[in-house]
Amino acid sequence: MRTDRRWRGRVHRRRWTILRRACQFGVLAAFVAGPWFGVWVLRGSLASSTVLDALPLTDPFVALQSLAAGHRLGGAALGGAVLVAVVYWLLGGRSFCAWVCPINPVTDAAAWLRRRLGLRLEVRRKPDRRLRLGVMLAVLGLSAISGSVAWEVVNPITLTQRALVFGLAWGGCAALAVLLFDLLVLERGWCGHLCPVGAMYGVLGRASVLRVRADRRAACTGCGDCFSACPEPQVIAPALHGAVHGRGPVIASGDCIHCGRCIEVCDAEVFRFGSRFG
Repeated sequence: MRTDRRWRGRVHRRRWTILRRACQFGVLAAFVAGPWFGVWVLRGSLASSTVLDALPLTDPFVALQSLAAGHRLGGAALGGAVLVAVVYWLLGGRSFCAWVCPINPVTDAAAWLRRRLGLRLEVRRKPDRRLRLGVMLAVLGLSAISGSVAWEVVNPITLTQRALVFGLAWGGCAALAVLLFDLLVLERGWCGHLCPVGAMYGVLGRASVLRVRADRRAACTGCGDCFSACPEPQVIAPALHGAVHGRGPVIASGDCIHCGRCIEVCDAEVFRFGSRFG
């Protein structure tokens, strides 16, 4: 009975991570079901797909690149981009990064390996996190110059998904490159500093409705576990310690990926999911 309670306690403590992994692998399974088993739940890729051959979905960043390249978007592609943008406006733009993106388990694996191996990366000065915004603008500029959807040629997200679905080796190499970069060069470097897709969803998520809230911030013990667990720790302080400056308990930054790690590690139960209102 005691072992059962411990097991349930561990599951409860890791509940958001378990749900995220189930969502990530569920999306991949929906893509795999078509070419592997002939059941076409999702057809295409994370860049552009259809649900049950009826509902179009388009990555808004791909749509922006297409427009920058001078391409006309058909009604289905444009509607799919608007639909995805509305969903992530409600759920938080960078929820894509934590709940759907196949690169997220790769970067999480790099962080886990670094802790297990005791690796400490000596970086005198980390790049500004706004660098990914610069990369996003550069990609749009390159699309305009080349007349093509430039990023999809090297996008580790799409390449990794295609590698898992179709067994393409190049996609596996892209995921391995991200793993080694995060492990040996810059901690959380890819998602935190470079990825233009995450940058675009971060811009979209600034006005999102769903938020992580520090409603019980008065109960904070100052242990720092939430900062250690969060892949974007700079988003926490304004909500957690902002009361003296008249700031509310809502984590308002678009950089928050809504992974729920701060909720899981906080013994004082300071954090919860809620809305930007109230």
